[in-house]
Amino acid sequence: MTRSVLTRRAGFVLALGAMLMGSTAAMAEVKAKIGHAMPDTHPQAIAMNKFAELVATYSKGNVKVQPFHSAMLGSDEKMLQAVQAGTQELYIGTLAPLSTRVKEVQVWDLPFLFQNEKEVYAVLDGPSSKKIFEKLEPSGLVGLTWTGMGFRNLSNSRHSVTKADDVSGLKLRVMANPVALDTWKTIGANAVPMAFSEVFTALEVKALDGQENPLQHMWANKMQEVQKYISLTNHVYTPVAMVASKKFWDSLSAEDKAAVQKAATEAGLLQRKLLDEGDKDVIEKFKAAGVTVDTVPPAELSKVQERVKPVVAKFKQQIGEDFVNGFIAEVEKARTTN
Repeated sequence: MTRSVLTRRAGFVLALGAMLMGSTAAMAEVKAKIGHAMPDTHPQAIAMNKFAELVATYSKGNVKVQPFHSAMLGSDEKMLQAVQAGTQELYIGTLAPLSTRVKEVQVWDLPFLFQNEKEVYAVLDGPSSKKIFEKLEPSGLVGLTWTGMGFRNLSNSRHSVTKADDVSGLKLRVMANPVALDTWKTIGANAVPMAFSEVFTALEVKALDGQENPLQHMWANKMQEVQKYISLTNHVYTPVAMVASKKFWDSLSAEDKAAVQKAATEAGLLQRKLLDEGDKDVIEKFKAAGVTVDTVPPAELSKVQERVKPVVAKFKQQIGEDFVNGFIAEVEKARTTN
């Protein structure tokens, strides 16, 4: 056998080895963590378990997602920072920690924009929400899907709140964003920004009087143990977003990106369904646990709306008048569509 034949054979073997190694690398299992703040009984946790299952199915086992519930990976802000840095692959939760950097996020904090979930879901799936995802990209985040957390309501440990003046002086935890802070200060509360992971303890030791959150969020986090009064205000709807680290996203093949995106969309729709179903009986659960649940009369809600109009006007300018007008137009379109 000549030297040239041996050389060609050796070259072929090396090339074949390289191809096999490349194929193995392409098939290497991708592992990812998704973190969020809700306990494992919350609809969001159930939806995230389903998300992990769907990702494995749609990627044919190539991508494995492990959900971490109950803020095991840190607060919303810490998880978002980790996803931006690429040390955590996926996150679902509020984007409030980004509201000072991506000002359009603040539109969701403007009070009394929506009348029902139908309007909310139309906007979550509409152009304004897509635009917010586009604004996130320079922050190292890739938006995958928007889903729901529910209408926010007020709870406290001191007394029933059935009229606007009942809020005066209550020390309330609010989300750490400018719109929420200004809104509650204008209504008359002593508004305190605080990470949600710290809220239960603060309520338990009476460092806070109350807080405001969606009803199922309250129930899953055992607010009935430290709060005696709930007022149904439906003042703001809180959406949540599933986002991926750009570093992680860019490492995926086109096929795996499609698998993760499909799973995210379906899990988001499941979360909406579970929330809608759960809202029907959670009020009775609170009452059975000894919590007084009050409906705020429309006339009193109108008084609150009047008080916060200057806040809405102020932040409409800061967020961007054209963007807010477009957002409101989407709400009105959904309202008039059968």
